[in-house]
Amino acid sequence: MPGGRAALLIAFGIDNLGSGLFLPLTLVFVTQVVGLTVAEAGLSVMIGTLAGLAVPAVAGSLVDRVGERAVVIAAQLLQAVGAGTYLLAHGILLVVAAAVLTAAGQQLFYSALFGLIADTAGDDPKDHAFTVVGMVRAATFAIGAMVAGALLSTTGPTGYRWAITVDVISFVIAAAVLALGLGALGTSSPALPKGTTPPSEVVISRVLRDRPYLALIAVTTLFALSGDFFLVGVPVYSLEVLRTPPWLPGALLTLITVMGATMGTLVLRWTRRWSRIKAMQIAATATTLWCAASAAAALLPSAWTTGYLLGCAVLLAAAQLVSTGRINALAEAAAPRRSRARYLAAFQYAFTIAGVLAPAVVALFSVTPWLPWLVVAAGTAASVGGLRYVSKHLPAHAHGIADQS
Repeated sequence: MPGGRAALLIAFGIDNLGSGLFLPLTLVFVTQVVGLTVAEAGLSVMIGTLAGLAVPAVAGSLVDRVGERAVVIAAQLLQAVGAGTYLLAHGILLVVAAAVLTAAGQQLFYSALFGLIADTAGDDPKDHAFTVVGMVRAATFAIGAMVAGALLSTTGPTGYRWAITVDVISFVIAAAVLALGLGALGTSSPALPKGTTPPSEVVISRVLRDRPYLALIAVTTLFALSGDFFLVGVPVYSLEVLRTPPWLPGALLTLITVMGATMGTLVLRWTRRWSRIKAMQIAATATTLWCAASAAAALLPSAWTTGYLLGCAVLLAAAQLVSTGRINALAEAAAPRRSRARYLAAFQYAFTIAGVLAPAVVALFSVTPWLPWLVVAAGTAASVGGLRYVSKHLPAHAHGIADQS
């Protein structure tokens, strides 16, 4: 349904534009406007993140009852309330409340997102749909982040408050677009007639017994760790270990974001003859090489470091371009139709766990500069072997060759 797909892209573009505008300013706002210390601000956000861990466990049941579209809309409104709470915060309690609401909304959003994209894509292979949505979200987030960077350098508290206000409005508009533009699409996710859906504990037990799917979640966690480590670890490595210019971390993020926003479908077309498993194995191998190459930067003359790290970032970007849409498509295709919502909600834990682990890995820079790179490289290398197990035990149709759209 072209109209539904257009509404989906518009909604997620607006959503991510606001997120890109506010998320980079969150801790700055909490410390400079609300007045918390850096430690208090970090603790507040960590509490929110931990609280969000409980959401995917119940999100699948909620999707079964009301459908993916309704859950995504509710998640966007919940995030709007969370962002709005930051505007009202005058102490640590409201900041914690804002962080919890925002994290819960984010986890709820991602637990239903992939099912909604799959429903909107119809019966076609989902690789292209996931890739296009990823490109739009990356592009709009980058625009928002660039505006946030300008606010950081040119405005004070008034600019930060405007950023949060725009973020709140963007969530509300995105929810309205989905409500009006998708019609009944995304409401048919319950595969069983009402009243016959398996109880939550039955499906959760089924997921826990599904070793191949659990292996896919574990493999994805190992692979996703590299992306989260890039976001929070490379700036530390660049500025604290290698003493590069302060603009380099932003340039690295911009480079990867621009490549992801402009080349996703092109790379998918170039690699259309690869199965999802093969593509992910190649991407994991390339990411392992990125870790080794980045760690080697500490051995280079300082004059070479900036250009060298930019080259390394291209390697990571290429790996992400090959894998990102396919990871989600593989998880969606491998989930049993009757329990897809619960399986996809469980799959969200791969990214949640990776996000929680990344700061702990970054802390290893205090031991030695190469240790975090070794940990991430070991994870991506192990994921290659894990994918061999997954390829033998997941349904054959889940391996599918990417569509050529």
